[in-house]
Amino acid sequence: MTSKLLRKPTGTTGKVHDITPETAQWGYVGFGLYRLATGETVAEQTGDTEVILVLVEGKATIGAGDEDFGEIGERLSVWERTPPWSVYVPNGSSWSATATTDCVLAVCAAPGNGGHEARVIGPEDVDAGTRGKGANTRHVFSIAMENQDFADSLLVTEVFTPQGNWSSYPPHRHDEDDFPRMTYLEETYYHRLNPAEGFGLQRVFTEDGSLDETMAVADHDVVLVPKGHHPCGAPYGFDLYYLNVMAGPIRKWRFANHPDFDWIYQRDLKD
Repeated sequence: MTSKLLRKPTGTTGKVHDITPETAQWGYVGFGLYRLATGETVAEQTGDTEVILVLVEGKATIGAGDEDFGEIGERLSVWERTPPWSVYVPNGSSWSATATTDCVLAVCAAPGNGGHEARVIGPEDVDAGTRGKGANTRHVFSIAMENQDFADSLLVTEVFTPQGNWSSYPPHRHDEDDFPRMTYLEETYYHRLNPAEGFGLQRVFTEDGSLDETMAVADHDVVLVPKGHHPCGAPYGFDLYYLNVMAGPIRKWRFANHPDFDWIYQRDLKD
């Protein structure tokens, strides 16, 4: 039986993911994904949500409200590992995109309150960094995290995990609204594999055992994280990429490591 947390794409063209708070049975995060051929155009109203459009692959001309941002995008494959181009669109607006090459366009959504204007988030705005050590090393492109004042509630980031490595590890959770100790953040993981025929692993589990699911994720799969810990693993021979979308009552990322694994985090801090 397929986990209710694992969402498979509905096809290989068009809008292959359309995850809303209603279909996810939670309150904040939405995630859509378009796979477009050159020349195809898509458009949406934002309604009550703000949106960050991430050009995962390819190029497109993008407009938001009355703004025409022209052609943006640079990397034709996510595996070029260069920072992405993105566009922020506020709530109460609209956007459109026309693919100028074949492209993969992610639509990251969360409640908006009109606090930010439409803008391009270019590669120069992305914070690049490396986390972890040894087989826990991964490489991060922060598109709109809390230190980047680009959105009202959205937190968006990309992570590249080399073959044989772990990510979102040691296991951590952010499922309590208790700032500054922890923030409640729902989260989606959009996964890619290189080569595409491989698989990755993701476990979503709570300390009391009320939720414990381990999933093999394929290229273009999405995993929902409503609560609990959520580590990922990339098998030897296959690199793993994921695009994270998080949102909750406040736009801050505060988490707690699993108590049985925190010693790894503490040890690595000292080394």
